[in-house]
Amino acid sequence: MTIANKLPAPLLAKISWRLLPFLLLMYIMAFLDRANVGFAKVAYQADTGISDAAFALGAGIFFLGYALLEVPSNLIMHRVGARMWMCRIMVSWGLISAAMMFAHNETIFYVLRFALGVAEAGFFPGVILYLTYWFPAAHRAQAMGFFYFGAPLAFIFGSPLSGLLLDLNGAGGLHGWQWMFMVEGLMATVVGIWAYFYLTNHPRDAAWLTQAERDLVSNMIAAENSSKGQHGHNLLAAMTQPRVLYLALVYLLIQASVYGVVFYLPSQVAGLLGTKVGLTVGIVSAIPWVCALLAAWLIPGWADRTQRHARIASLTLVMSALGMAASVSVSSPALAIIALCFAAAGFIAVQPVFWTFPSNMLAGTAAAGGIALINSFGAVGGFVAPIVKNWTETVFQSQAAGLYLLAGTTVLAAFLVLRVRAHRTVA
Repeated sequence: MTIANKLPAPLLAKISWRLLPFLLLMYIMAFLDRANVGFAKVAYQADTGISDAAFALGAGIFFLGYALLEVPSNLIMHRVGARMWMCRIMVSWGLISAAMMFAHNETIFYVLRFALGVAEAGFFPGVILYLTYWFPAAHRAQAMGFFYFGAPLAFIFGSPLSGLLLDLNGAGGLHGWQWMFMVEGLMATVVGIWAYFYLTNHPRDAAWLTQAERDLVSNMIAAENSSKGQHGHNLLAAMTQPRVLYLALVYLLIQASVYGVVFYLPSQVAGLLGTKVGLTVGIVSAIPWVCALLAAWLIPGWADRTQRHARIASLTLVMSALGMAASVSVSSPALAIIALCFAAAGFIAVQPVFWTFPSNMLAGTAAAGGIALINSFGAVGGFVAPIVKNWTETVFQSQAAGLYLLAGTTVLAAFLVLRVRAHRTVA
């Protein structure tokens, strides 16, 4: 696929610097509140008596609520605009995440994790959709790659923060994990209120662009959307298209690898270091995410320059699978951390490349629904991964078995993505 429509470099920089850093901040908050339960795992289970199986179910049940409301949430955002809807999403999930400090038993844990998924539903596909309003296809992988800095940055800065808050155990009569959930949840609420005043719904509404710039961006996006054909705009046709469902399956496998590692990375690193989860583990756990940050910048840009998105995505997934398997195969803690660097770099960097496939096929309401549907399947992968990982380790009596299985499903995703072609229309 050859993309001709490119924004002038000064205008691209102007839009990028206005929108991407703030969207990045939002994603940092989202990923931190979604995955900080992994940091709380050992201390939380010790204080509450929740079993490994119950923890795995609670960690994964987030994604059920998330998946159920992805599509309607994204359709609402397409109708009412990002300012209002992103504010609603972030404020509600922040308050629920803070309420996790009261999850003293399994029932409350399950209810709040499910409610957190319901509250956050639509955030990620909403941002992906929002980027299609502002960035033509030629720039989209790079823009999404910058947005994906949020996941590694959430761990680079969030890992030490979470570890530090856990070390506050006993301060003010609260457990460390209670401090962590409360502080990080309220941080997201503040950013959500800020989003209402900061975001601009569409280029035509941007007072920070000149009229000529607003017209250029709006006309370029409109021209691309009109080229996507009737099915590219039809919601029902898009959501039932075999190609869209195929992408949904691929994304399910990708997200299974992501969350199969993310939820257990702090405890895995603690085991490698022979210490408890705290500030030291938080700092070491940040190392793989530094590598992921670099990969999220280089690999999507490489894909945009070469226009070989499927091949590059496949190679990136293979790298991730090898890293996952090697992290539990080597005896040296240093080599295991290096292997985790490759795993994290691969499964983070592949995602902005992956999202160019549906965003180049769909427009308008079809994009809102189709992207949300694909992300819903990803949420199912996030739900299944901790449960399957725990089950596999129990059956085979091996802490390595779960990651070997997820490495295998990641290789399967690498094979399937080779068959994806970045067509700009849904035929």
